[in-house]
Order: sequence, then structure tokens, then C-alpha cells
Amino acid sequence: MILPIIMILLCVVGGSGAYFFFKQSEKNKYKDTQLPEVTASEFTNVRDICGNFLYTLDGQILCYLKVTPVSIDLYSKSEKKGMIRTLTADLSAMNFPFKFIAVSRPVDISPLLSELNSLLMSPDNVQRELLKREMVEMANFAMSGEVIQRQFYIVLWDKDIDGAERELLQRAKQFAENFNGSRIPCEIIGQQEIVRL
Repeated sequence: MILPIIMILLCVVGGSGAYFFFKQSEKNKYKDTQLPEVTASEFTNVRDICGNFLYTLDGQILCYLKVTPVSIDLYSKSEKKGMIRTLTADLSAMNFPFKFIAVSRPVDISPLLSELNSLLMSPDNVQRELLKREMVEMANFAMSGEVIQRQFYIVLWDKDIDGAERELLQRAKQFAENFNGSRIPCEIIGQQEIVRL
């Protein structure tokens, strides 16, 4: 009768000892693998953003172009083929690397809300309650994050040496002209837009 009680006590003591041993070794394991603190600019490899350029810590200069999406569903088949041929010919002439980035963001409805607000403030408006409801509905719609829009960017880069900014800007302008020539709006973005991106 006493032997089973002793065995149970030994198992409890042995099990709790093993549990505390493994817990302590787990704490020491995470203590040794602590990562050094890194600033946000070091993590993103950004040294500076000035004008149309982003300078990296590893000696690169980047320039960004924003390509405005176009709905080609409204074009005829011949217009689509012509646009594709023109854009393909223009881009195949480029002999330098570039990246194409697609970013999803919530739809910005602030212009619509400001327009509705100005309509609401006009004294001759008899539909104030409907406008108020519409503004609340639009704000809720935007805050839900369900409706997103895709924004497209092209990234060009070069080594940070003398005269690289001028050459990179010239390449970016050539890229933008090729897209604009194909009726696809494209522009070089500035400092604020680079930070937002």
C-alpha cells in the first residue's frame, strides 16, 4: 500500500523537476538569440529621400514612377492590340533593369465626401437628410477596408555616383513618355509620394 504512494510522489517530483528544467533552458535559449535593435531607416535600407530620389544605405539611388491604371475593357480589339504593340515596342527598347510593383490600398473617398459636404452646406438644398445619410454610409464604406484600389509603380535604380541622378531622371522621363505615348498616364513621383509608398 505504501509502495504505490511512494512511486506516485517520485513521479510527481521527477515530472515537476523536468518541467522546471525545460522551462529554464527555454528561457536561456531565447535570451541568447536576442536580436540587436535596428532603426526603421536601417531596417528599410533608406538613407535619405530627397526630391524624386530615394538613397539607400548600400549606395543605390532609386526613382519611382506611378502608372495610373486604365480600363481597357472600353477599348475595341484593334485599339487594345495597337496599345499592346506600341507599349511592347517602346519597353523592349529599354536596356536597363526595372521593377514593377502593385500596391493595394483602401479607396480614397475624401474628394467625394468634401463635395457632398459642400452640397450639404448650400442653403437651397432640400435633400439635406439624404446627403447626411450618404456621407455616413460612404465613410463607413471607406473605413471597413473592403474596397481597395490597386496602384502601380515602376522602380528604376542605379549606383550612387556622380551624375547618376541626372541619368536616372532621364531614364525615368523616357519611361514616362513611353507610357504616356500609349495613352497610359505615368508620372515621376516626388518626395511625399515616395514616403507614402
